[in-house]
Amino acid sequence: MRTQLELFCIALGYFTRIPVPGWVAWAPERLTHAARWLPLVGWVVGGTGAASLLLFAQFLPASLAVILSMAVTIRLTGAFHEDGFADSCDGLGGGWDKAQILAIMKDSRIGSYGAIGLVLMLLAKAAALIELAAASPATAATALFVAHALSRLAANAVLHALPYARSDDSSKAAAVVGHLGRKDLLIAAACGLLPAFVLLAPLPALAALSLAALLTVWLARLFLRRLGGHTGDLLGAVQQVTELACYVGLVAVSL
Repeated sequence: MRTQLELFCIALGYFTRIPVPGWVAWAPERLTHAARWLPLVGWVVGGTGAASLLLFAQFLPASLAVILSMAVTIRLTGAFHEDGFADSCDGLGGGWDKAQILAIMKDSRIGSYGAIGLVLMLLAKAAALIELAAASPATAATALFVAHALSRLAANAVLHALPYARSDDSSKAAAVVGHLGRKDLLIAAACGLLPAFVLLAPLPALAALSLAALLTVWLARLFLRRLGGHTGDLLGAVQQVTELACYVGLVAVSL
């Protein structure tokens, strides 16, 4: 139990801005195993976003409550996954071959594809959550909790299925490029799927899961074809796209 708690704290400290206790023994090689708890980190981020939305909805319109709750989750993660999504848009949109795509994604500057993609992504997530919050803030809060857990499971699935695309270890994600084992993936699946099965009715759960799964498979095939594997930025893109897919699925079945 102590080992698993340390691994969770390592994941929490790496993927969010939340400080972890000093007694946690950190080592780069432990980060791959810590990734098993990434969906549980999604519980923390999604739970914080959900609580923020419910709080803001007490005295603000639903649209403002949604936007402010999104700001809270972005601050909590340091825009970690949003940055990866923007870099992935720049690389895949502007690069012609593997070397060029990887070089573009490594550049800290954001380009046209990244800026446009990030703006559209945030607008789409806000619009979907506002639709859900218009019916009930509790519905939107539930969607946040479910989507943050499930989308991180999607990133874990890609980490398990694909090799690392870079041949060097200069990327920030280099410490988590080790193959995610089957046991790690099963633990991640339990944490990622549980909120959907417990908090959603069967039809909304099926819609969210199906869209997230389809897009995960499509993205994995795209990464494999163009790069031969994944990178940390691409994993961030998977998280963002599948998070949006969950919201879209829930909106679709609520109409």
